[in-house]
Amino acid sequence: MRRYLAVGLDCYLCLVTAGLLARPYVDTAGVPETAGLLLGPALAFSFLNQVVLTAAAGGGAGKLIMGIRVIRLPDAGRPGPRLLVRRWLYGLCRLPLQPWYVLRSYLAGPGALPLSTFWTSGHTDSMGLRQVRRGDLAVLRTAAAPH
Repeated sequence: MRRYLAVGLDCYLCLVTAGLLARPYVDTAGVPETAGLLLGPALAFSFLNQVVLTAAAGGGAGKLIMGIRVIRLPDAGRPGPRLLVRRWLYGLCRLPLQPWYVLRSYLAGPGALPLSTFWTSGHTDSMGLRQVRRGDLAVLRTAAAPH
């Protein structure tokens, strides 16, 4: 549940920031310009949140608020920028298609296309990263520290 709340917070913060940045210019712009004014800052803030902040602090704004950290498996270290950029691009391409995957599975009939094939299982995402609670990560690092 924390992961979903963190994603919701990330989306909310991204859209509010893009809206606040574009607001002074929306009145004089047409529809295509307004879409560009919203899309550009939204993509930039999404990149800063999902790649730069995760590389620097271990999670995006929503994950940090919810007490979640993104770690690399198997050593529980911070993921590198290249891996985070790939994860961000994958999310931009995959997440908008989720409603289509769900609709397609329901239209195909029961058992034809199980929903589990479209959703990641557990806490592991597509790039081999894992999202863990900050407290659990602290316990792991304490247990793994040499005595």
